[in-house]
Parts: sequence; C-alpha cells; structure tokens
Amino acid sequence: MSEEINNIFSVGKGHMDHSIDHLRSELTKIRTGKASPAILDGLKVNYYGNPTLLSQVANLSTPDSKTISIQPWEKGMLAQIEQAIFAANLGLTPMNDGETIRITIPPLTEERRKDLVKVAKALGEDAKVSIRNERQKIMTTIKSEVKNGFAEDQGKKKEAEVQTIVNSYGDKITKLIEAKEKDIMTV
Repeated sequence: MSEEINNIFSVGKGHMDHSIDHLRSELTKIRTGKASPAILDGLKVNYYGNPTLLSQVANLSTPDSKTISIQPWEKGMLAQIEQAIFAANLGLTPMNDGETIRITIPPLTEERRKDLVKVAKALGEDAKVSIRNERQKIMTTIKSEVKNGFAEDQGKKKEAEVQTIVNSYGDKITKLIEAKEKDIMTV
C-alpha cells in the first residue's frame, strides 16, 4: 500500500473531524430563545488594554432558562463588558446593577426562528463543502498514485472507502443540523 495514500487519508480525516467540530462550535452560537453562555463564546473585552475573552474576566451562568448572569471578577470591568456586548451586535441588551450584568434573552418570533434555521443550514452546507474538498484531495492523490504504479483495483477500493467515509460525515452533519433546527423551532 502506498505511503502517500495513507498520509493523505489520515490528514483528510483529521480535516473532516475539524469541520464537524467547527460546525458544532458555530451551531452553539446560534440563539435558540434559551439562555446559554455559549452565545457569548468568543466575545472579547478590553482588559487593561488587551482584548481578552469574556470567560477569562467573569463568571458566566444561567440562573434560569431566559437569563444569562455575568459576574466580573473586578467591578471595574462592568462597563467594559457592557460595551463589548453592545459592540458585538448580538441583539441582546445587558442590564448592569452595579454588581453583575444580566442579559434577558427575548423570545424569538416565528420569522426570526426561520431565519436562524436558514443560518444553521448554511453552516451545514459549508461543512459539507469542506468535506467534499477533502474528498477531492484524497481522490486526486489516489489517482496520481495509480498512475505511478499503485494497483488499480486497490485504488478503486480506496476510492470506495473514501466515499463511504465522506457519506458518514455527511450524515453526521445532517443530524447536527436537524437537531439544531428542532431546537430552534421548539417554542
């Protein structure tokens, strides 16, 4: 068996796994009408002149299904956190009581839910495109190795194996999107 094919196989699978992980990460950021600290993942605040993740300067919690509570470790950070939330344009309004910041998650309208489903489906399609691009790289390598003397029947078997793997990743993506769609549309 060609070493080149084995290498591209393992690299390709790693990229496909990364595509699935990235999709999961992006789907958690889509608001579903339920409070989740994941909505604020990646949000950076100005901490003494350095952009720092919100989770590194405050404790994030969800006291109930409609509220996110942000308890900064330094009271001086309240204003910076508020500014960062407004600047992120998440459609959320922080309420500062001098000790903590509370964000009440507004209920989603039917139209907004449908828009969020479209966003989720677009993310899923992007992940599928990424998977297909990896398949193309692997297939190109297999064809190249067959031209260089690798057994043709072994090449066909490898191509079929790649397609099976790609199909399984496509099914994973479809299941993730269907679960997110159900989550978004549940009132």
